[in-house]
Amino acid sequence: MTMALSASCAASAFDHAYSEYGELLSGHTHWVADGHASAVDYAGLKRDHSRLQHALATFSQVTQPEFEQWPRAQQEAFLINAYNGFTLDLILSKYPALESIRDLSSLFRSPWKLTFFKLLGETRSLDWIEHGVLRPRYQDPRVHFAVNCASIGCPALRPEPYIAVSLDDQLDDQLRRFLSDRTRNRYNAADNTLYLSQIFDWYGDDFARDGRTLPQWLSGHAAMLTDNKSDRNLVRAGTFRIEHLSYNWTLNDAHSSH
Repeated sequence: MTMALSASCAASAFDHAYSEYGELLSGHTHWVADGHASAVDYAGLKRDHSRLQHALATFSQVTQPEFEQWPRAQQEAFLINAYNGFTLDLILSKYPALESIRDLSSLFRSPWKLTFFKLLGETRSLDWIEHGVLRPRYQDPRVHFAVNCASIGCPALRPEPYIAVSLDDQLDDQLRRFLSDRTRNRYNAADNTLYLSQIFDWYGDDFARDGRTLPQWLSGHAAMLTDNKSDRNLVRAGTFRIEHLSYNWTLNDAHSSH
């Protein structure tokens, strides 16, 4: 009985409102490009790096058994926040002496494969969160619009944490903001082509589930991918070509000239 009570108290101790982490996001991240993207004040966040590390330390204290007790939405929100939070921590480890997250690559390992933080009882990498757990376990393609790789080409880092009670609305909002960004996704009626972010090239299979193809998924989001009725109808017809735009890996820095 005592052991069970202890485990229950430990499981409830984690702050699922992400108060400290949320304060850092709201204080150092803001929407840009009419809300289609966001920029991070890395210089300001660098001054608050110890606070970020303190917040992330609470993530690291969660054990696998505790995690497994949480409802699905709490698990998914936790993993997305962990991915984004530890990405910020990784950038700050070298900032301002970098222009892109890819500057942290070595000859043998990408920044996403670096094992540099503890999560659920083991030393982990960003790839472990995204490809080892988030994608296969939850099979929710909207996570591709929520995890942020600290680059202009990435979906926006929200100036708030993901929380279970709002997760569906937050993920839907991320999807809308990203698909509606014409620098990353746009339709050209002249050549009947959807020019898309490379996210749809890298992870196309994640959008082609439940008997649907990627073009069918895209057709269902024609209202977000186009700006006028005639184009919308053409995309809904599903006969478009697909080409992928080059990905902008420049750091999503509020102080950058890009």
